[in-house]
Amino acid sequence: MTTPDISQHISRTLRAIDHPARLQILWAIGRGESCVCHLEALFSWRQAYISQHLMALRKAGVLHSRRRGKFVYYRLSDPRWLELIQMAASLTGVSLDAVDSLATASIHLCKCPTCQENEKMLTISVAM
Repeated sequence: MTTPDISQHISRTLRAIDHPARLQILWAIGRGESCVCHLEALFSWRQAYISQHLMALRKAGVLHSRRRGKFVYYRLSDPRWLELIQMAASLTGVSLDAVDSLATASIHLCKCPTCQENEKMLTISVAM
């Protein structure tokens, strides 16, 4: 592979995550699997908008998906994607702490089996 080929490949991959919505999705999914309904609850975006970005990320090889009944769950293809986002945030002086607390707070808004189970676990740990 030549240097221009390598540069082209890297550039194409970075363009896949270049959209602000895609970075938000990746940050949310970086903590574990997420379904479309969880992302809807988290960001208050339409399902079609989210699905469009998920498809682009999956096509670029950034995300993997699995189906559980009627729900499709997405996860990072490689945890280093999250590290890349964290590094970019650090380089630009941005803290991502607020995103973490928002992701946890939105679990009760999502009705998928995984989020409902996580909400039960959070409720049990808070009660102890």
